[in-house]
Amino acid sequence: MPNIKVKDIADFVNGTISGNEQVEINSVSKIHEALPGSLTFLYLPAYEKYFPGTKASAILVKKDFAKTRSDITYIEVDQPEKAFASIIIHFFKQDILLSGIDKTAYVHESATIGENVSLGKNVVVSAGCKVGNNVKIFHNSVLLENVEVGDDSVIYQNVSVREDCKIGKRAILHCGCVIGADGFGYTTDEKGIYHKIPQLGNVVLEDDVEVGANSTIDRAAMGSTLLKKGVKIDNLVQIAHNVSVGKNTVMSAQVGISGSTNIGESCILAGQVGLSGHIELGDGVVLIAQSGVSKSIPKAGYYFGSPAKEFRAAKRIEAHIRNLPEYSEKIKTLEAEIAKLKEQISKMNS
Repeated sequence: MPNIKVKDIADFVNGTISGNEQVEINSVSKIHEALPGSLTFLYLPAYEKYFPGTKASAILVKKDFAKTRSDITYIEVDQPEKAFASIIIHFFKQDILLSGIDKTAYVHESATIGENVSLGKNVVVSAGCKVGNNVKIFHNSVLLENVEVGDDSVIYQNVSVREDCKIGKRAILHCGCVIGADGFGYTTDEKGIYHKIPQLGNVVLEDDVEVGANSTIDRAAMGSTLLKKGVKIDNLVQIAHNVSVGKNTVMSAQVGISGSTNIGESCILAGQVGLSGHIELGDGVVLIAQSGVSKSIPKAGYYFGSPAKEFRAAKRIEAHIRNLPEYSEKIKTLEAEIAKLKEQISKMNS
């Protein structure tokens, strides 16, 4: 690991130092796991309880943070979490250790392989494939016929990319993901028996797309299932046939997208969100975890629930649901009082 002076780190993130600027940093750590030589960060109040006991040598904090310890060096920045991420990328980025073409890899004679390509054990590159420069494909991964992979992409082990799919530049496909499996397309006959509809399209991942481990993106019935530039997909995500996902949209684990749904740019789909088919999300839609969407949401904003509602309305509804036992008791009391009043009125009228 590198040894980096706090001053160099602070200069990189335009931070202000309080303490020893010559302290050397050799690792980055969570605040409650940090050891001497580590840099950590603090921006959420919930983690302030760990500050008195952290063993980190330096810490990124907001500019108004109370500096109650003199044995640690502070780097003051506007956004500690973003500064921490940029430091990791700049100073601590790890090399991807794969080089050369293993003797067990198979490359079809009609495939085109760029410069500085690395292929691990048992990799298969089928007929008509085009693999760009500086691509790394790890062990047991398979590209079927006519797959294209752009420059500087990384495909980790046990990835399957079906025929005719296109992977852009700087893509990252994590272990076990499947690109271009058949979409879930069937039709029934008069006896109710299901017959498979051929899935004739492909999957297109534009530049800088990342797909998490064991995620699946189905090929289109016709045309393309499309993930546009900068889309980031977590582990265990299912994207069905003919879905389109806009630029810089992100999806957390266990999200499920049904067929022919269109998702706009810069959307956020938190864990276990589900979308039904043939609907649209506008740009900037944020879906809170476990939300279910059955109708189009054209307007940017935060949504929650099943079916998903505007976040503030959903919170009010949830509050009422939690209070239903209390409401029930109040209703019973009111009904009893109304019954008494009716009885009194009846006696007065008689």
